[in-house]
Amino acid sequence: MNNQFKKGVLDLCVLAFLDKGDSYGYDLADSLTAKMNIADGTVYPILRKLAAEGSVDTYLKESQNGPPRKYYHLTDEGRKRLQKDKEEWIEFSKAVDGIINEKQGEEADE
Repeated sequence: MNNQFKKGVLDLCVLAFLDKGDSYGYDLADSLTAKMNIADGTVYPILRKLAAEGSVDTYLKESQNGPPRKYYHLTDEGRKRLQKDKEEWIEFSKAVDGIINEKQGEEADE
């Protein structure tokens, strides 16, 4: 998949995953990688940026397999952003679908 396509929507994807429940960085990166081909290291800068913006909070949770893990939690501000971004994405993707699925000559008929 085109990297530019992914770059513009990864914040939305991270917020959507966190809306389903708290997650630690590796698990979140693994889940995203399973859905779209991205490097694991791509997710961490996004998480840091979202935390700095107040869209996510972090907390430490003990792990049975080593040191405590940093978990990410969607804040109320993050939920608002997710809703806004989802609405914008739906509008944008409908417009793109309309353009790429439009047949030659249809625009003249309208």
